[in-house]
Amino acid sequence: MIHLPPLITDLALILITAAITTLIFKRLKQPLVLGYIVAGLLAGQHVSFIPSVSDEANIRIWSEIGVIFLLFSLGLEFSFKKLIKVGGSASITAIVEVIFMLLLGYGVGQLMGWSTMDSIFLGGILSISSTTIIIRAFEELGIKGQQFAGLVFGILVVEDLVAIVLLVLLSTLAVSQQFAGGEMLESVVKLVFFLIAWFVFGIFFLPTLLRKTKKLMNEETLLVTSIGLCLLMVVLATHAGFSPALGAFIMGSILAETTQAEKIEHLIKPVKELFGAVFFISVGMLIDPSMLLKYAGPVAIITVVTILGKTLSTGIGALLSGQPLKTAVQGGMSLAQIGEFSFIIAQLGLSLKVTSDFLYPVAVAVSAVTTFTTPYMIRLSAPAFEKLSAILPHRWKTSLNRYSAAAQTISVVSDWKQLLRSYFVNMVISSVIILSITLLCYYYLLPLVNIKIGGYNWGRVGSAMITLVLLMPFLWALAFRKLSSKESSSIWEQKRYRGPLLLLRLSRIVLAVFLIGFFMDRFFSYSVALLVTMGIVILIFVLRHRIQSFYNTIEARFFSNFNAREARVGNISKAVLAPWDAHLAVTEIRAHSLAAGKTLLDLALRENYGVNIALINRSGQKIYAPDKNERLFPGDVVTTIGTDEQLEKFNQFLEPSAADIEQQVQDTDPIALKQFLIGAKSKLKNRSIREVGIRERTSGIVLGIERKGRRILNPESNTLLEEGDIIWVAGSGKKLNAFIREQQIA
Repeated sequence: MIHLPPLITDLALILITAAITTLIFKRLKQPLVLGYIVAGLLAGQHVSFIPSVSDEANIRIWSEIGVIFLLFSLGLEFSFKKLIKVGGSASITAIVEVIFMLLLGYGVGQLMGWSTMDSIFLGGILSISSTTIIIRAFEELGIKGQQFAGLVFGILVVEDLVAIVLLVLLSTLAVSQQFAGGEMLESVVKLVFFLIAWFVFGIFFLPTLLRKTKKLMNEETLLVTSIGLCLLMVVLATHAGFSPALGAFIMGSILAETTQAEKIEHLIKPVKELFGAVFFISVGMLIDPSMLLKYAGPVAIITVVTILGKTLSTGIGALLSGQPLKTAVQGGMSLAQIGEFSFIIAQLGLSLKVTSDFLYPVAVAVSAVTTFTTPYMIRLSAPAFEKLSAILPHRWKTSLNRYSAAAQTISVVSDWKQLLRSYFVNMVISSVIILSITLLCYYYLLPLVNIKIGGYNWGRVGSAMITLVLLMPFLWALAFRKLSSKESSSIWEQKRYRGPLLLLRLSRIVLAVFLIGFFMDRFFSYSVALLVTMGIVILIFVLRHRIQSFYNTIEARFFSNFNAREARVGNISKAVLAPWDAHLAVTEIRAHSLAAGKTLLDLALRENYGVNIALINRSGQKIYAPDKNERLFPGDVVTTIGTDEQLEKFNQFLEPSAADIEQQVQDTDPIALKQFLIGAKSKLKNRSIREVGIRERTSGIVLGIERKGRRILNPESNTLLEEGDIIWVAGSGKKLNAFIREQQIA
């Protein structure tokens, strides 16, 4: 008889069980994640209704692979640019919510008599909401386009990064078994160092690699390459002392900045869903029903704490960040659950043997309940706001509105603040790159170049010379590169600030000298390092123009790779349409496009280019097979059918010229909607709209005034502005900014 490995038998069992349970849950319109957990519970050794998995160790290995692909997929959706774009509101809200839930979870654990480590891990479990569950709930309810949904997505982006930091900190805490401030700080610094190093080197090399090999890569090779890069980063992260999940997340976020990101995400989706299903099934396998019955009380308490705590903390954070009350309430009630990261944190404690056996099933049970309640919480958020608004005193609502308006008023960034920001970013990134190159060459290049002549190791000299050549562009950037020249000149004109400015410039040179000394000390003795360091500084200063040119080339390549995905917007992406040689092409109508504002009849696309427009997507409204009188507007996304040559010719017509693009970049001044508060010291107080000249000075219009809870829409030009008024103006973004700064609205 042929012997069948237990792994195949076990996989057959869990996947068939998962298929049946997920079909049932799909029929009941419940999240599939719950179906996978139930499948794991049924296939586990704690339930005897069906045959049990015989080799749980192998399934756990597969579940670890599932965590890797789950985090890799989250990284592909993450993108560091998203973190930059979410703004201060989402960041402040997420940080307030995470800190609040960490403390609340720890406090609840202590009140229930749990150990310190169980309580700390409980706080970590409760602090991160479920991206998967929220996105799926928003899609099913059709509310992804609402205002509060944008805030929620921003919070989830920040939480993903915070969760990665939490994994590192909790691992450090678990190993040391005590809260050692020095070790925790060292772990954070180490994490930041590796994040910057991996991201900078990844963005510099990987997009170029994918671009150069694009013609050689079909879907199969791209999938293999992407998974290989993911697992390579997993290995690097593990060797650096971090979790495999961190490496997968970082590689995903790097590939998210490439032009192949959407394609990789599409290819990796079936792999992620398969291994992700195995992961969630393995979660269910660890649930002991008797344990849940024993700890039913804590499950109920923690569920209530999760729902109320996350609603309250997110709402408070949103209000502190300047969001309106309605957005704060809806955002808070949407995030009232825990999910995949909570499982990973709970599994971390279990694998490190620092938490009790009951914590994992308790966390899964709480997640299951809150996953079930999430859609209902989202639906009830709007009615809850109405009831809260009716209960709150009028003066409270007025104060909240004023705070929201004041928080969103444009803040003027001083020259010093801008300059210090530029110096800090330059010094941190340059230092990380210099240290990375030095350590890589010392540990990997030096052992390879082992040449001894006359008893002296000339390989060490050669390795040092190669390292120095690699370091010189970044040493020059650290010590001598001009930063924020406009702000620097403005500060220099004020004689009293020349001393601090010179000290700031000197600090960059001192740091560069220190790093050169560190580099030399790696390869030679301390005395040699002292003698050669100043010589290297002088050499860099003498060759600064050539080094600058080389550095500019490196920097241009980096930003070209970093912005490649955005630069591709509007370019045609094709999908083969068999059986003839035609393709679907998707492109966006830009503001300066020659097609903007014209009808399809005017354009005569079939006659001039041989193409047909099959679909126009206008802000979510889809116009299928548009007729000849349909007009194209800027922002329309059109799907066109044609051959390679026809589509290329049509795309050249749609794309504005380089001169138009440059002019657009230089002269861009989009219409903006701003609100500002008339404070006690405002120059606009007790003056009419006409006297102030808002229309003339902002090229805009006053849309409304909120005064003592009463709204005045489209106010007359003779309306007097009073203290406490919130003014809404739509106009030129640049002129509005300048107007608000000039008036020094308080």
